[in-house]
Amino acid sequence: MDAPTRGGWVNDLGPGGLRVRCILGFNAGPPMTPSAYNNNFQLFQTADHVVILNEMIHDARIIPLDGRPHLNLRLWAGDSRARWQGDTLVIDTVNFKAPTLMTTGELSVNTHLTEKFTRLDADTLLYEFTVDDPTTWTKPWTAQVPMARSREPMYEYACHEGNYSVPNILAGARQREAAEEGARKSGR
Repeated sequence: MDAPTRGGWVNDLGPGGLRVRCILGFNAGPPMTPSAYNNNFQLFQTADHVVILNEMIHDARIIPLDGRPHLNLRLWAGDSRARWQGDTLVIDTVNFKAPTLMTTGELSVNTHLTEKFTRLDADTLLYEFTVDDPTTWTKPWTAQVPMARSREPMYEYACHEGNYSVPNILAGARQREAAEEGARKSGR
């Protein structure tokens, strides 16, 4: 996968990829899969959109509710559309950009993801998702995650404080690799 940097294009973002570069949090989804920390999220709704704000890297998915068609554009988190089926919010997502890493594996560009949010009681939201990705799995699969309401605030997630250090870290690593390669070629 090619990615832009100040020095041009690179073929590999290195270990950690999207997460290390603060582009997409590892549990932000879609689908949103539990991890060791930063599992909090907030769900907001306006007249024509729903927003899912994830604490990890502050990923915000702004999803239309107005019935518009999917974009013909590939996005890191896919292109989502939402609708209500009774008391359940259903989110349909397609058009993922490149393989998007999730906790249990990778999603290919052919993934069709269906997410459902159903309030079970005043303090519990059932999150259910179905992954249909014929490139990666032989058949669709579904998972359910009960989510408990938190009375605590979400905290700011500072990911590399603006990424100012990432270009320097990468430049230093490339310089070290070049020096090691030069030493190897000269027999030192």
